[in-house]
Amino acid sequence: MWPLDPSRKEVLRFAVTCRVLTLMLQAIFNAIIPDHHAEAFCPPRLAPSGSVDQIVEGLLGGLSRWDAEHFLFIAEHGYLYEHNFAFFPGFPLALLVTAELLRPLRVFLSLRSCLLISVALLNSLFSVLAAVALHDLGCLVLHCSRQAFYAALLFCLSPANVFLAAGYSEALFALLTFSAMGQLERGRVWTSGLLFALATGVRSNGLISVGFLMHSQCRDFFSSLMVLNPLRQLLKLMASLFLSVLMLGLPFALFQYYAYTQFCLPGSAHPIPEPLVQLAMDKGYRIAEENEPPWCSWDLPLIYSYIQDVYWNVGFLKYYELRQVPNFLLATPVAILVAWATWTYVTTHPWLCLTLGLQRSKSSKALEKPDPGFLSPQVFVYLIHAAVLLLFGSLCMHVQVLTRFLGSSTPIVYWFPAHLLQDQEPLLRSLETVPWKTPAEDSPPGQMVPRNSIMGLLYNWKTCSPVTRYILGYFLSYWLLGLLLHCNFLPWT
Repeated sequence: MWPLDPSRKEVLRFAVTCRVLTLMLQAIFNAIIPDHHAEAFCPPRLAPSGSVDQIVEGLLGGLSRWDAEHFLFIAEHGYLYEHNFAFFPGFPLALLVTAELLRPLRVFLSLRSCLLISVALLNSLFSVLAAVALHDLGCLVLHCSRQAFYAALLFCLSPANVFLAAGYSEALFALLTFSAMGQLERGRVWTSGLLFALATGVRSNGLISVGFLMHSQCRDFFSSLMVLNPLRQLLKLMASLFLSVLMLGLPFALFQYYAYTQFCLPGSAHPIPEPLVQLAMDKGYRIAEENEPPWCSWDLPLIYSYIQDVYWNVGFLKYYELRQVPNFLLATPVAILVAWATWTYVTTHPWLCLTLGLQRSKSSKALEKPDPGFLSPQVFVYLIHAAVLLLFGSLCMHVQVLTRFLGSSTPIVYWFPAHLLQDQEPLLRSLETVPWKTPAEDSPPGQMVPRNSIMGLLYNWKTCSPVTRYILGYFLSYWLLGLLLHCNFLPWT
């Protein structure tokens, strides 16, 4: 059980406050703003809707927009349509388990309403725990409790906020990824690998996380090379690398195999309700009863690659069209943030980057302590991970998803702004000189509760530096605009 030190308690309190405020605002926006008639996935409701269901839909319906409808559909009906396989099973399974726990409510609620309630409960819980996991990870990597604290508070105001609340898999993925990173920093390699594997079962970009395990194993290999038997250590390294790739690739491979059994093997199709068959006919969705899809005859039959290409038009530079300029503009802030972070780190530690973080220069070894905070040598592997995600997302994906793609996958999006705030905000340094509130009545003797420095900056907005205004303005505007637009079927990131 986590010890509730003052900073962790403040992160937990602020995260819960932001989650409650998010749910309230999405309900208000959904009620007062008419929904845009978007060409989004909208399957028919098979069960009748009662008055209580309508209340749940009114309060939580904003959480079911756009891709959230796919996750809710999969949790309710399974993988019936070919394009459903673009969405990995980890989050729908979590929804289904929670809905089963809510089975007593089925007396007056439909399954869909129970799934909507599950979305609100689970993603609130996942995002709160992800904020705490990010704080703990920051303390381990940054060696600067203040920056770790600021970064966790910024995560609570994430530009990807609406996707951490709505029926998307981002909150669960962030929790598993940040927790896996923390376990690896503690030296618990196989626990970390298991969490990374679970994250791969939630989102496909979890596969890239194998780089953390491989880098850790290579670093251990080079550090022990001059002490132990080199050949034995090399064999051990090769075995560890193979097991890491196998562990993280297994959920992806099993999911692809399941799709193969449904669409490519005869006699594996399940009965589909007539209204859903009619929807497939009207919209051109492929179901398992139809002719064998072309990907079944590939040498490596990957349904995921086929769907991304045929249904979503995802591929190298395919999104580079003039009509997509607004989407590129939406993704520009987070792209600038990660690119700026990469440039700052590389120019500060060129030798560390040239040696892939596996060997430090003699001058850096001579220092008694490494640079604390974002410029710590331990940050290298996280920075490379963020840069790879940015490069891949910018060239091969729908660019507007970069905000939630990076905001739920890498701590760099929060560590670097925290570094900038601490480095360039004079007001923050003055707040740090009086960093404590009066202890609460129920606090243990001698324990103090830290002030929320991010809120302190917002209260003193007019006196903040331009960099602080840009950072907080970006986080807050995307936090609020995401709720306003996404929850009413309006285009967003």
